[in-house]
Amino acid sequence: MSQAFASHETINLPAETVWTQLTDWSGAPRWMPGVSDPKTDGDLAVGSPLRFTARGKERVSEVTQLAPGRSITLTSHVGRTRADYQYSLTPLDAGSTAVDLVATVTTDGAMKLLGPVIRKAIAREDSVQLTNFRKTLEGPPVDAD
Repeated sequence: MSQAFASHETINLPAETVWTQLTDWSGAPRWMPGVSDPKTDGDLAVGSPLRFTARGKERVSEVTQLAPGRSITLTSHVGRTRADYQYSLTPLDAGSTAVDLVATVTTDGAMKLLGPVIRKAIAREDSVQLTNFRKTLEGPPVDAD
């Protein structure tokens, strides 16, 4: 099994707003653990690179699937390890949006033996992305005193 994790959040904002914020990479460090200094080369399209620093190392992800306003998959390769992060949005009643993230990680060659360990580490680090994203967009909860 190559799935590292799947997560789901409901965000109390319209899908258009959520999509705009999701694909505004300048805001990613607020909700993507360990990510800093994201940069893109031009418009959002299949094949577009997203360059960033993760835990002190320069990294590049590529947009490998795109359905504007609905879903985007970012793929990165480190050696013989491939990670795909698929974000999907579904508009809900009352102007809310369901957001799903499925991360799959495949390994090849000698790295195949480490696949389960890598998936577990990625799940531990990144499964909080959508919770962080929701909190970034909605702000902290308001106490009803």
